[in-house]
Amino acid sequence: MATYLMLGANGNTGSELSRLLADAGHTVRRATSRATTEAGFVHLDLVTGAGLDAALDGADGAFLLSPPGHVAQDALLNPVIDAAVRHGVRKVVLMTAMGVDADESIPFRKAERHLERSGLSWNAIRPNWFMQNFHSFWGHGIRATGAIMLPTGKAKGSFIDARDIAATAFTLLTTDTHANRAFDLTGGESLDHDEAAAVLTEVLGRPIRYQEITADEMRGGLLAAGLPAPYAEHLLVILEHFRLGYAARVSDAVQTITGRAPRTFADYARDYREAFALDTAPV
Repeated sequence: MATYLMLGANGNTGSELSRLLADAGHTVRRATSRATTEAGFVHLDLVTGAGLDAALDGADGAFLLSPPGHVAQDALLNPVIDAAVRHGVRKVVLMTAMGVDADESIPFRKAERHLERSGLSWNAIRPNWFMQNFHSFWGHGIRATGAIMLPTGKAKGSFIDARDIAATAFTLLTTDTHANRAFDLTGGESLDHDEAAAVLTEVLGRPIRYQEITADEMRGGLLAAGLPAPYAEHLLVILEHFRLGYAARVSDAVQTITGRAPRTFADYARDYREAFALDTAPV
């Protein structure tokens, strides 16, 4: 059995990946930026680098992602990659985002390139928009008003369930079959937000609609929610890419790597039905 460092262990993907690894008998070190003595957790502050060497000492593999709220992801991730080299880590899986390979100046792409040049055995996974965004980031509007409020027009997205991302990362971390390759991860279907709303309407048993809003309205909501202005602008840029159709493509990577088809949006809606309950606080 192996020891794996897990960044983002409390997130949608990291928590499921941690569970999969632990269930398989591996040791999981869940990184947290808070000082901790809790079993199974290690202190690692990506901003300052505090705890980095201790977190990777003796690790066989690592799952890396950048915490939300930061736009210079390479500045946070490259030192972790360098430390993984120093500590002889066997395998690193880096999660970025679909489309980052379109421009070499994108910070996530810089992190991918740094990993490729590191000499480590690696994979990069680039998921499309998470299905889980519907009950988390967009969930308050759905619960409060019955509306998915976004500036995405009629464009489609091949939304992916975070559990499928985790299953893919599990296979890549624990095997070498697909070593040293990058994969775009999507669901098996492409839906616009009207179609997603129709699925939610059927599953939840109450009307859910898509409501087009402007980028300025979206910006105001993001800032009111407390997001840093640079990160709010980053989200607006990738939402504009969605509106222009860049999120519609479907890949077969989940099927190829895990051996099973990705979950449908209807699967997700049924499994997370309670998260959309009207008396559920925003996640």
